[in-house]
Amino acid sequence: MTGTTQDDYTDVYARRVRGMTTSEIRALFAVASRPEVVSLAGGSPYIAALPLDAVGEMLGRLGSEHGAVSLQYGIGQGTVELRERICEVMALSGINGASPDDVVVTVGGQQAIDLLARLFLDPGDVVLAEGPSYVGALGVFQAAQAQVHHVPMDEDGLIPEALEEAIATIARSGRRAKFLYTIPTFQNPAGVTLSEERRERVLDICERAGLLVVEDDPYGMLSFEGDAPLPLRARRREGVFYVSTFSKTFAPGLRVGWILAPHAVREKLVMMSEANVLCPSAFAQAAVTQYLTNMPWREQVKSYREIYRERRDALLGALHDRMPAGTSWTHPTGGLFVWATLPEGLDSKAMMPRAIAARVAYVPGTGFYADGTGTGNMRLNFSFSSPERLREGVRRLAGVMEQELAMRAVFGAAASQPHHRRRGTAAADAPGPDLA
Repeated sequence: MTGTTQDDYTDVYARRVRGMTTSEIRALFAVASRPEVVSLAGGSPYIAALPLDAVGEMLGRLGSEHGAVSLQYGIGQGTVELRERICEVMALSGINGASPDDVVVTVGGQQAIDLLARLFLDPGDVVLAEGPSYVGALGVFQAAQAQVHHVPMDEDGLIPEALEEAIATIARSGRRAKFLYTIPTFQNPAGVTLSEERRERVLDICERAGLLVVEDDPYGMLSFEGDAPLPLRARRREGVFYVSTFSKTFAPGLRVGWILAPHAVREKLVMMSEANVLCPSAFAQAAVTQYLTNMPWREQVKSYREIYRERRDALLGALHDRMPAGTSWTHPTGGLFVWATLPEGLDSKAMMPRAIAARVAYVPGTGFYADGTGTGNMRLNFSFSSPERLREGVRRLAGVMEQELAMRAVFGAAASQPHHRRRGTAAADAPGPDLA
């Protein structure tokens, strides 16, 4: 743009962010996708690490040699071939003996969560979920008109005593939670992992309370330091619904996930999926089946682990070197995210316009709580950007935070409040799909 200065860019970004009226975070992504903005916001895997030429050839053969089948309608439960491969994938994580008959293929992990919400939730029902929790799941629960009761976490994941207290609190109100929704391994957004000892305690608590468990495990194979703990479903067969996806280990664009469900409800899930989407894409299922059958996908997962470990280290190192006093953050041993806590008095949502003006993006913590709390937190992604970009993004972000702290020191709390600030719900603040 001829004659455009950096100050012009700053003004444009600030006006666009401050003018948001429907969804601050969703609108943020239209700006954050610009190449001059360092985005620490998304949840996208680094697809460029795939052998894209080989994947392209595989997809071409699916169309030219098998198009009569792969481009046709499929069945609601998903192809037998893919469900068999899924059972093999789960066995690598310790879930042995799963039957393809109990697997329901879904349009990504998001549809899997939606189907379980449709199956179990009525308006006014209560769902227990970690605080913070995956924004996409919170949107599903709100659409079902359910109430989310958050259970606190610490560096070892969900706190069992807090889970017991939450169950008791809900019972005292004359109600009963329908299920616990949990991401126990490399949690989104916090990056923490439920410890080995706590996994058994959480399962015992849920079993005693007659509480179903929905285990969301998109990141379990992306461990940086040895093997991840066994999934909850590997420890208990009854009462645990296991949800996962190929979005983080292969390609999110194919939208292929699954549910491993107790046999008694599998048919209901299939019927609901058929009513919802008729059938998952036969082409996408064939692509994943071919990838798992004929390509070195285990080596590709190892490559992702190495790339993401390097990027995690770059982000953590930059945070250590740059962040102002009073900032803290989690130290994930896998997955895609770091959860940061700001110095007292800073508001991640109020600070966002100035961050975009400085050409750096993050996700404010408010989107990860059903009640809109979390203003003192932000989620930072390290999977997509190079180490150099991550370090530059943290440099810019730290500069914004230092300015915020300096303004507060001079002018007080009002200095960090943007014009026309609105408090939104988790669904209203819900980011676009690359936040998965």
